[in-house]
Amino acid sequence: MSVLFPKVNKPREWDYRPIYYDKEKEARKEKLARLHHGSFREQHEQYLSTQRARQKSKLIFWVALLGLGLLFYFFLR
Repeated sequence: MSVLFPKVNKPREWDYRPIYYDKEKEARKEKLARLHHGSFREQHEQYLSTQRARQKSKLIFWVALLGLGLLFYFFLR
């Protein structure tokens, strides 16, 4: 430490930046908030459940079509 020029800390500056509402920025923040850790898993589980439902409805359709085909084959023969 110097005797002739002692070190004096500068006072803290006041850094004020006004916050304005930005609709687009809020939308981006909301979108990022939706991408939390579990959301991908939730979306994947939802996707799998819809795929299972589609597969089940297709299976029911083909079984019904096969049943009608067999019905026509035996009664119209």
